[in-house]
Amino acid sequence: MLSLIYLNFLWIFFSIVGLGAFGLFPSTIALFSTIRKLLNKENYESIKIFPTYWRFFKKDFWKANGYALIFVLVGYFLVFDFQFILLNDGQFTFLIPILFFILLSSILILSFFFPVYVHFDLKYFEYIKQSLLIAITSPLELLGILASTVTMYFFLTFLPGAIPLFSGSLLAYVITLLSFRAFRRIEKRQEKNRNADSISLNDSTKFEEVPSLTKESSIY
Repeated sequence: MLSLIYLNFLWIFFSIVGLGAFGLFPSTIALFSTIRKLLNKENYESIKIFPTYWRFFKKDFWKANGYALIFVLVGYFLVFDFQFILLNDGQFTFLIPILFFILLSSILILSFFFPVYVHFDLKYFEYIKQSLLIAITSPLELLGILASTVTMYFFLTFLPGAIPLFSGSLLAYVITLLSFRAFRRIEKRQEKNRNADSISLNDSTKFEEVPSLTKESSIY
């Protein structure tokens, strides 16, 4: 629990140091990366939180801000278009389903984006694609993440004094645990498919192994 409080202070501090807009995504990625590292280590006490957090923050700063720019542009596009429709007396209501589809897709992607980013080693836009696919194929974990986010929002609304303590780290911890469940299920499914393929192939059949989705980043 003390580690989560410490991480939350680091998350807030580095978000502010990065001038908010430029620090939020790198700080959040560093938060999820550190939590993942803590959960994957048997000797929990041996991990030095600040050096670990700082290393991830520096490493992913520019790349994280690239993703932040994408989400900001999508958000700006949605807000502008919804306002445009309202100001034109419903003349462009045929665009509303498209905008809601983009909004829903963005919510699904953001629900798994940070766990996917820190867990997998993928190409740049593959993180967005795989976040969406995992969200679609993991409805229980998705509901858990959304419910946890809403619960945290109302909890902090009624108890704002907890914002410096648990506003980001506790939610990131829960999201990481739920994401791990989805990742493990995908890994088991892939392993089962590989075993089935190996049984069905003849000795003379040659094939090239497709890189697994669950190839972890080399920094761990």
